[in-house]
Amino acid sequence: MKYFNKFTSNSISLFSRLLVAAVFLTSLAACSLTAERQPLEVKTVTPLADGSSVPENLVTTGTLKLLSLNLAHGRKDGINQIFQSRQTIRNNLDDIADILKQTRPDLVALQEADGPSRWSGNFDHVAHLAEQADYPWYSRASHASGWLYQYGTALLSRGPFTDVIGHAFEPTPPTMTKGFVLAQIQWQPDNDAESAILIDIVSVHLDFSRKKVREQQINEMTQVLSDRNNPVIILGDFNSDWFSKEQIIKKLAEQSRLQVYKPDAADLGTYRSNGRRLDWIMISNELEFKNYTVLDDVLSDHSAVIAEVGLRQVQRVSSK
Repeated sequence: MKYFNKFTSNSISLFSRLLVAAVFLTSLAACSLTAERQPLEVKTVTPLADGSSVPENLVTTGTLKLLSLNLAHGRKDGINQIFQSRQTIRNNLDDIADILKQTRPDLVALQEADGPSRWSGNFDHVAHLAEQADYPWYSRASHASGWLYQYGTALLSRGPFTDVIGHAFEPTPPTMTKGFVLAQIQWQPDNDAESAILIDIVSVHLDFSRKKVREQQINEMTQVLSDRNNPVIILGDFNSDWFSKEQIIKKLAEQSRLQVYKPDAADLGTYRSNGRRLDWIMISNELEFKNYTVLDDVLSDHSAVIAEVGLRQVQRVSSK
């Protein structure tokens, strides 16, 4: 009887998960027919409300340390988050938090970052990471939401945001809506307070299925950025590599005067199943790369990318 009860319990649990999976597929099919631009939920939290131990500027060193990661809804390398328990997803995110504590980036860009969602434990993944990895500020923009899911892009920061924009791209049925979140930060690259500059940090996720959709999404993003005058750093999952036929990475770099680190490198692949370089960090020409690394740690179906960026030194010509 004990074995029978255990078997029955496991069967019910499996049945429940399969039922939820069926509901998800039905919801996805419905989304393909009635897709609309999802309302944005951009949330910025400052846990240290009294301002104690919080720096006035992001960093006072010559470099910004950045990390980009597609969270894969907290499933790590599992098939689908819907088949993982709430505790397993928490443990997966805690592993990511441990990496953040070890590498200590100043800013973290996240994609497939879930708010409270039935398919991934029903808790805010970004808030959890911010708390576990000790990031006082975060912003999360939900680009796709429904009965089963709510997710988008996010940024974590050790210093305050001075401006935040969330942007959902035009709907792209049958695939889910994608978008980006942009946060403006103040960076003091040296000890001179007058050297503080404003930088736009962008976490973006582009559609995986179609070239034309990615091109349209790039156009939407560049239109928003064209109205701003700050140096920009764009991090995220572009679902495209340097050698893709549409060449959107090259086009974005040329149109927005951005640079990438060793675009032809063969050892910087980020998508774990095929080794393609789908995750990128792009920076304005006013900046320069000091270091760039793809981590080996298994945190999702994508590898994390870390870069250190400095202010480019302008060569002064003597008048003598």
